[in-house]
Amino acid sequence: MTVMETETRTKGPTQSVTEATPGAAGTAGAAGTAGSSDGSDSSDGVGTKPDACASAPPAHPRPTGQDHYTISEVVAFIGLTAHTLRWYERIGLMPHIDRSHTGQRRYRNRDLDWLTFVGKLRLTGMPVADMVRYAELVREGEHTFTERHELLEQTRRDVRTRIAELQDTLAVLDYKINFYADARPAPERL
Repeated sequence: MTVMETETRTKGPTQSVTEATPGAAGTAGAAGTAGSSDGSDSSDGVGTKPDACASAPPAHPRPTGQDHYTISEVVAFIGLTAHTLRWYERIGLMPHIDRSHTGQRRYRNRDLDWLTFVGKLRLTGMPVADMVRYAELVREGEHTFTERHELLEQTRRDVRTRIAELQDTLAVLDYKINFYADARPAPERL
């Protein structure tokens, strides 16, 4: 059972869109990863776009060929605390984390991609309840695309509003900094 499976929907004869799905594995009808009917990772990438949840390479690159990580490794890669990772699991942002035979959490690359995406949602200021709702919608399947789209559109509008507010704030700060720089006596300006 993995935290995320990959949904693939075809856009045309050779194009498809993939989206990471948290907690879809182990349920009836759960999709495998793109290009795979057995749920294993496909590395050829032929006919698929990159994972919609993937972002820029992490600050701490993951080892090539590795797909199982301990919670301490995830902490190093993603920058969250172990407490936060456990909390995400409790509230439904990271359900169904694989476990080792001793009960330790085992994260996969798809889990790390999902956590990176959740981190971006956090940076937007999206409320945790909305992030959990988004995760639920992803798990529910393709019939929720419209609702997911609307949720992300609203978040984008909120981000753009916040950016405009921050740009106005920056202009005020720049004005004040320039005012004080010009008001200093000449020897201090050197």
